[in-house]
Amino acid sequence: MILISLADTITEWFKSQNLLETSGVITGTLCVYLAAKNKILSWPFAIVSVIIYIFIFWDAKLYADMGLQVYFLIMNFYGWYFWSSRDDGPKTPVCSITRKEAILSLISIIVFTAGIGFFLYERTDASFPFIDSFCTACSLVAQIFLARKVMENWLIWIFVDVIYVGVYIVKDLHLTAGMYALYIYIAAIGYWEWRKEYQLRKTVPAGK
Repeated sequence: MILISLADTITEWFKSQNLLETSGVITGTLCVYLAAKNKILSWPFAIVSVIIYIFIFWDAKLYADMGLQVYFLIMNFYGWYFWSSRDDGPKTPVCSITRKEAILSLISIIVFTAGIGFFLYERTDASFPFIDSFCTACSLVAQIFLARKVMENWLIWIFVDVIYVGVYIVKDLHLTAGMYALYIYIAAIGYWEWRKEYQLRKTVPAGK
């Protein structure tokens, strides 16, 4: 009886979820999983997911996140192109972040968080303007590194996704919060897989 009652509760909970959010969760999870596995099919799923979340975040008044999805849309097309195998060589290899990239990224995050955060706080009815702006800034950087196959992108995603889980729970986007919790796990796998590929490439002599 307990198992039947639990199954009924879970079924009713799923029925109560927004269809648009459910679609975004499914496509979003697939795109992150495929990216972690270094599969180019990740990008078309990512494009569908970000289009869906533009509407979801507008409704939730998470305007920085909504704007982030527009940026993601552009970067997803770029990433799809950058990851594509070239006729004159193998697929783009995994690389590691440079010191210059790390410093520029940190400065960019600070400037973006302060600038957009104050704008949203003063001019809009945005929820959590500074937290939203900070997560958006981190995501901007992480997405660039993902598109460029810099393996540390996964470490940034792990950090920012932990924060996002809390934000989306508060905003009653429970499916999205669950998706981002899953993202943390997938990002950890992604970092592990990409690091192995990076180290393997370093040990294989050029031309082999």
